[in-house]
Amino acid sequence: MAHTKTSYVCLPCRASYKQPHDRARQRLCPRCAEPMIHAGSAFAAPRRRDVAAWRALGVLLNAGVGFHQSCCGGPGYRPRTLREVRERMSYARRTGTPAADALVRRDLP
Repeated sequence: MAHTKTSYVCLPCRASYKQPHDRARQRLCPRCAEPMIHAGSAFAAPRRRDVAAWRALGVLLNAGVGFHQSCCGGPGYRPRTLREVRERMSYARRTGTPAADALVRRDLP
């Protein structure tokens, strides 16, 4: 039986690769040989030249937010711009909410 593929991301190269998921094996970027971050099966990479989107993505992935398929179609809300990320991070600092929880909130109170 074939394993489904999932996305791995190299933030310095701004590249994404689909590979079979294996928790025991660390994936290395074929371009720079740095470790890649597991992004999930529902990940869609921004264009390589969209530096702001890759910065926002870096904050999400480093906070532990993934793009995993849920039962009803997709990973849910994820901020796409640096402005949205900044708003959610300031909300997290103000309220003491964990960054990963604040980043996936669609609307802030």
